[in-house]
Amino acid sequence: MSSPTGPAPGLPVRMPRPRQSGRHRRPEPVAAPEGAPTLVLAMPGVPSTEVRNLGEEVVSIARSELPGLDARIGYLDGDDDEYPALGTVLAHTAEQRVERYELAKAAGREVSEPDGISAVVVPLLAGPDNSLVRRIRQAVVDSKAVAEMTEVLGPHPLLAEALHVRLSEAGLARADRARLFTVATAADGIILATVGGEEAVQAAGITGMLLAARLAVPVMAAALDDEGAVAAIAEQLRESGSTQLALAPYLIGPELPGGLLDIAIKEADCAASEALGAYPAVGKLVLSQYTSALGISAQTQAPAH
Repeated sequence: MSSPTGPAPGLPVRMPRPRQSGRHRRPEPVAAPEGAPTLVLAMPGVPSTEVRNLGEEVVSIARSELPGLDARIGYLDGDDDEYPALGTVLAHTAEQRVERYELAKAAGREVSEPDGISAVVVPLLAGPDNSLVRRIRQAVVDSKAVAEMTEVLGPHPLLAEALHVRLSEAGLARADRARLFTVATAADGIILATVGGEEAVQAAGITGMLLAARLAVPVMAAALDDEGAVAAIAEQLRESGSTQLALAPYLIGPELPGGLLDIAIKEADCAASEALGAYPAVGKLVLSQYTSALGISAQTQAPAH
């Protein structure tokens, strides 16, 4: 029993847990540096409420990984009203930076004059699409803002993970890497569908190899915008012994031209998973491109061991 003055003699006393140390110590939260450039997510495709929601979710993931991050969305085909165009967002970001400096100076604060880039533009593209990348780059130039544009998000192991999850959500792959249970509808051959021509297919093929290692089934990439390419890959997989195919879009979603995916699914005569969308890894890769451009690192909290 315990007494009013504390636990009875002989009973254990609960002590405060000491701070964890060593290689499994949880990293301290990292925040965006004060005055850091704005992360501007370059959103391809036709603007819509669905596209905006996707972009906002991706940006939310990035902010959760790096508190204090100033992140905005610029639409490649925006109308400057409901969906602000990329160039407009960049120009506005540069203007606000100067305004903040002038206000701080007028208030008597000791601040440095704005220097360096005002924004880092990250294309929301899983793989290279030269036509879209050129348009994004031109919008950056036309904005007259001092901004840096990063590479696209892939190829990357995290995108292989995202593809795996999307396939498992559609019942087309095992959810675990250890293959501890079976899925009756699991595919034994995957068509990795992309857009952007041969360069995009080659980049998708790299992520495809990582996906093949996870699923232990053959994975081959094909371009949706190359007529007959998906059907040809489907035939090649079937000739090599695959009998149950699945099509996995190696795409975020907005960059996909309308109707192309449905046509490809019909040509390949197989089931398909959803596009990558706002899978958490997409937001993390967007942030990774931003922090790499600035030479900083954003540490996320490690799981407890």
